[in-house]
Amino acid sequence: MTFDNAAKACGLVAILRRITPDEVIAVTEALYQAGLRIVEVPLNSPDPFISISRIAKAFSGRMICGAGTVLDRDDVQRVKDAGGEICVSPDCNPLVIARAVNAGLEALPGVFTPTEAFSAIRAGARNLKLFPAEAASPVTVKAWRAVLPKHVQVFAVGGITPANMQGWIDAGCAGFGIGSNIYKPGMTADDVEKSAKAFMAGWKNLKGMGA
Repeated sequence: MTFDNAAKACGLVAILRRITPDEVIAVTEALYQAGLRIVEVPLNSPDPFISISRIAKAFSGRMICGAGTVLDRDDVQRVKDAGGEICVSPDCNPLVIARAVNAGLEALPGVFTPTEAFSAIRAGARNLKLFPAEAASPVTVKAWRAVLPKHVQVFAVGGITPANMQGWIDAGCAGFGIGSNIYKPGMTADDVEKSAKAFMAGWKNLKGMGA
């Protein structure tokens, strides 16, 4: 499974911020059962590389996993060594992007302006993370799509709910990163599966996604 294949099957990326290694397998299994295929563990979580390694081993060939909040070039190699396949960042750092691409990882840098978007693309990014999406609007993405290369995909992250996904998709988004609306500390695996299923129901009902 590649990131592109996983995103085409389901463009929802579960962001498991502050998850612990002890709970990561049960939570990821809940996400998988709900239909999600991409998961990120932000590096400001407890022992994130252990969590990434556990997901990579337990869900090899079934889930794409990797790290979020990747801010340092040295962390890129640690993500790869843990078995991660994606490097997601809140910012646009060409050095981090290039290191991820050269390591064979999928880079998803955070961008908020056309200047940042094109800087990320020049560094090798094929997927962009519009962050924070709640401070922008689908109109932003629609304007970007008029000038971005067709092969570049945009994922909206921040403030996404099942109720507002259609507007972003209509504007040209390929998918979404979902954080506390799908997982936050204290939630059980059953809680996560319930919230993930609500997002999956919304995803399947989207028009224009081939669902």
